This record gives sequence, structure tokens and C-alpha cells, in this order.
Amino acid sequence: QVQLVESGGGLVQPGGSLRISCAASGIIFSSYVMGWYRQAPGKQRELVASITQGGTTNYADSAKGRFTISRDNAKNTVYLQMSSLKLEDTAVYYCNAKRIRSPVDWLNYWGQGTQVTVSS
Repeated sequence: QVQLVESGGGLVQPGGSLRISCAASGIIFSSYVMGWYRQAPGKQRELVASITQGGTTNYADSAKGRFTISRDNAKNTVYLQMSSLKLEDTAVYYCNAKRIRSPVDWLNYWGQGTQVTVSS
């Protein structure tokens, strides 16, 4: 079965850094676009960053210049390095794996999330 397991969340002070990880199993990892989403209380889930099979990255405006997404296909793991953290970065961060083979044939998997809290 497919499993995405996030780790590395925790409490950090404003201006601090965290690296969260997502380890995937049950998929051919290199065939998937990997992404990090987050959901704060009272808000919709939003895309933070994504990385394609070929390593092309995309970031939300709020993350540009502060966050870096990377992947290690040998370890079936995607990372999100977060720096200069702000209070508004507080959220549950979810790992996503996506593969669209055709308009009627697509796969989309989610992890259970890891809590990131930015607070003094």
C-alpha cells in the first residue's frame, strides 16, 4: 500500500529554521510530482512548494526566498527546508504525491501531516 510519512515538525521561534521530511513507500517515487501543502486553522489547504520528477521547483509567493524543496530519489524522500520562519507559517504540513497519466487516469496520495508551530 501507499504510505507517505512526514516527520520533523515541531516548535520553533520566529526567524528560526526547520527541515521537514516525507518518506514515501508503495509508489515508484521517481515517477511522481512531490509537493508540500499546509493548512492553518480556519484556512484552506494551500500549496507551499512542489518539485517535479525532473527537479523543477515551484513555490507559493509566501515561501519564495525562505523555503527550499528538494528530493532524494534514492531515499524515496522529499524535504522542505524552512528558514526565516514567521508566525503565519504555523500550520499542519502535508506531503503529497501526484501522477497524472491522462485526464481520466491520475493518482494523488497524502500523508497524515506534521505540525509546525512558530511561536515566541
